Amino acid sequence: MGAEPHVWNAVLAHLRRAHPGMCRRWFDDIEPLGLAGGTLRLLVREPVQLRYLQQRCQKEFTEAVQGVLNLLVAVRFVGDGEAESSNDRAMNGHGSRAVANQAFQAVAGFDDDMLLSPDNSFENFVVGPENRLAQAGAVAVAGKPAWAYNPFFVHSGVGLGKTHLLQAICQAAVRKNADIRIYYTSCNDFMTRFHDAVQVGQMNSFRHRYRDVDMLLIDDIHDLSRHDRSQEEFFHTFNTLTQGGRQVVLSSDAAPNEIPDLEERLTSRFNCGLVAGIDKPCYETRVAIIKSKAALRNIDLPNDVASYIAAKIDTNIRELEGAITKMQGLAAVNGTPLTLDLAKQAIGDNSMTSVAKLPTIQDIVDTVTGYYSLRLSDLLSKRRHKSVALPRQICMWLARRHTRYSLQEIGGYFGGRDHTTVMHAVSAVKIKREKDPSIDHDVNALEQRLLSRCG
Repeated sequence: MGAEPHVWNAVLAHLRRAHPGMCRRWFDDIEPLGLAGGTLRLLVREPVQLRYLQQRCQKEFTEAVQGVLNLLVAVRFVGDGEAESSNDRAMNGHGSRAVANQAFQAVAGFDDDMLLSPDNSFENFVVGPENRLAQAGAVAVAGKPAWAYNPFFVHSGVGLGKTHLLQAICQAAVRKNADIRIYYTSCNDFMTRFHDAVQVGQMNSFRHRYRDVDMLLIDDIHDLSRHDRSQEEFFHTFNTLTQGGRQVVLSSDAAPNEIPDLEERLTSRFNCGLVAGIDKPCYETRVAIIKSKAALRNIDLPNDVASYIAAKIDTNIRELEGAITKMQGLAAVNGTPLTLDLAKQAIGDNSMTSVAKLPTIQDIVDTVTGYYSLRLSDLLSKRRHKSVALPRQICMWLARRHTRYSLQEIGGYFGGRDHTTVMHAVSAVKIKREKDPSIDHDVNALEQRLLSRCG
């Protein structure tokens, strides 16, 4: 098959038709090595791409190859080192890169719980005035871990690029130094593993995972809020790493001082390095992001289409990407190019109508007060009795989930409370739903009533 490029081109074309949202420009760099023993080996030289394909794209590639060849064959993604050893070749010009690839997979913890997206590199991160400090800090940390800024703390609202930067640091640091030991995870994973380790008496193994590394990166560290034992464990993990000259990188929905119920000693340590915020992208940055996301998917997006999407969607990057995915799907189904008319069909001249259908805070308040038979004055009061406090927290949770208002705007509506109160309310509802089935039932019922009301 390696000698028949038209066959491989047909496979790629099949993938783009059947799975347009999955396909990326770098798929063109995949090299078919040949079909042997009922298995087609595909060479992927970049280790992040290799791992991603192995974990996320195996089924789709197999279906595409079988559809084109009309044969029951398997697909196997291999890296440089495996490709050369399989062919019994001595290490040649690709040798050093093969060693680097193997080091990346072994040392950087390329197991099932650490999967990086090839999209999330520095090359694909669009820099604007809203994120320039965060991006510069991330580049510096990747280049000189534990020398530039330690810890490095980046915060923003949902979908504005925190995870992208953390994963970009991982990729850049490993490419610079194949021997570096990196562990990237979420705060929830840290806490889950901690509680599991306590229950089965395997704290040494737990601490080895998080402390015997050169760089620890944890997403959504604000989830430590109200978890006292997890905060205690992370405090010691943080100290072990930083005092040993190892890098710590954290992301959060809020700055350290604004995370509710976080121990003061953790707040002070998070603040002792570089704290960088990311704001919502301005119009010019949104246009650049849209073009970058389209280019990643090998989409030739006209300027007027990019400008239209940027003007219509001003919330976060995930919604911009979602608009591109929807347009791409419509174009594939209809067999039409990506035009301004298609963009209007996908996200709509009627987008303002869609926004109008979003629940308002008043819709939420009316739904909750009706459900709990409360007066509005009670809900907005300073009363902290459970009969009032819980419905108020649920209101804030629903507002955060179903509206585009900021934490400050939500807090201001409910009696002039600040954004930390809203963050605490959102966290509290999450915890209460997990512990109390009756509260979980009430929240689900309220959510259904709210959506029916606004549908």
